[in-house]
Amino acid sequence: MSRPDVLVVGAGTSGCALAARLADAGREVLLLEAGAVPLGREEWPAEVLDPASLAAAAPGHAANWDLAAEVIPGRAARVPRGRIAGGSSAVNAAVFVRARRADFDAWAAGPLWTYDAVLPAFRRLETDHDFGTSPDHGDDGPVPVRRLPSPSPLADAFAAACAELGLPDEPDKNGESPSGYGRIPFNVDRGVRINAAIAYLAPRRALPNLTVRGGVAVRRVLVEDGRAVGVLTDDGPVHAGEVVLSAGAVGSAYLLLVSGLGPARDLRAAGIEVVADLPGVGSAFSDHPLVYVPYRPDSALPPATAALHGLLHLPLAGSRREVELMPWLRPFAGDAEPAVSVGLQHPVGRGRLSLAPDDPIGPPRLEYGHLGEADDRHGLREGVRTAAALLGSAAFAEVAARSAALPDAVLEDDAVLDAWLLERVTTAVHLSGTAPMGPDSDPGAVVDQHLRVRGVAGLRVVDTSVLPTVPSRGTAATAILLGERAAELMT
Repeated sequence: MSRPDVLVVGAGTSGCALAARLADAGREVLLLEAGAVPLGREEWPAEVLDPASLAAAAPGHAANWDLAAEVIPGRAARVPRGRIAGGSSAVNAAVFVRARRADFDAWAAGPLWTYDAVLPAFRRLETDHDFGTSPDHGDDGPVPVRRLPSPSPLADAFAAACAELGLPDEPDKNGESPSGYGRIPFNVDRGVRINAAIAYLAPRRALPNLTVRGGVAVRRVLVEDGRAVGVLTDDGPVHAGEVVLSAGAVGSAYLLLVSGLGPARDLRAAGIEVVADLPGVGSAFSDHPLVYVPYRPDSALPPATAALHGLLHLPLAGSRREVELMPWLRPFAGDAEPAVSVGLQHPVGRGRLSLAPDDPIGPPRLEYGHLGEADDRHGLREGVRTAAALLGSAAFAEVAARSAALPDAVLEDDAVLDAWLLERVTTAVHLSGTAPMGPDSDPGAVVDQHLRVRGVAGLRVVDTSVLPTVPSRGTAATAILLGERAAELMT
């Protein structure tokens, strides 16, 4: 390929969709990926194809970046981010839930990102095998979406427990009905996790105007006279008519910073020449704080044939925020008991991504700051108490019992429960908002509604970096939507 029209950095969840749709529109596209690019089914690691496996997200696995982070001050954690074609859609739990209408309407930096504006792209990207003929869904898109039969009596018992507590049903988690309990929509087909590369790149392997290169380390964006003209890789410069960063909410923000696009004071302190002063790069990201409430299944139960099945979203009283409860039907590797994950949606607290002072071009610092806000501790307390009530219900007692790890003495005292939360809180790995979209009047906005980076021409960001706040659901479906919608805006 000669000089491409568009160079996309990152063959992740958003980047695959973006590159494919741009190529469909006749653009010459070069897609660069730091990890491997196994397009044929036989080339993929088995644990990446298996939707019941999270082995590829484990520390040290070649398919993820395994980033160091600080979840709360003084407590370190490892954060997996996909480092293979398909990005995090290749290593996650294959849960395919959209952001809600209220999310999009709150984010909108203009009319291009309201829910009504993006719904056609949501429909176009999916083949929903359960709701595909409804107005909210698609039946001819690249991503298969289906809800699976119950894999265990534990799944049935959790659904019955929700009914026992009077919690509402939400049969279609990607529709617009009120929040409640429903089966999880998965991007799975015949037992295979269909990541974004399988969905978008594999069918286009023969396109002459789409080139995909794996094992390419991009070091920074090249800017000349106020315009992005390409990127610098370990093998030298690569030039293009336009550059798009789709390296994920960590990778894209990091590349902006090392390219001189970020908070001017921080860049100067790191010895990096300032190209554009963008205070919003990395300064206020959000993610879902998460804790696990363990339980003890009846030893006579057969092993679950899948790790997940149902999902409860429950609004917090007097708030638009929700908690998300998801029963894991198998224990994680090294754990004796399975657990219900409890995640706080729309947290108040914000995190910070920055360059490491002692090594500015090394891995960035990730400081989540989870549960630093009283409102967030309150929300997660209520979620944990709901989980305990479900696990203590008559329906669930038929197949399992609450674990001794969460005694009544902890549940009954806010301060004691807060201490329990702070010992256990982690992240849902739904990081968003490191390069937020916003109107011209917002000093923290990094990109406009066309996803163009402010202060430099020829450069866009297309991934969950641009979402001003983390969605009220998981990010995978919305990340693909970002690629689809961005391609529309660019052609």
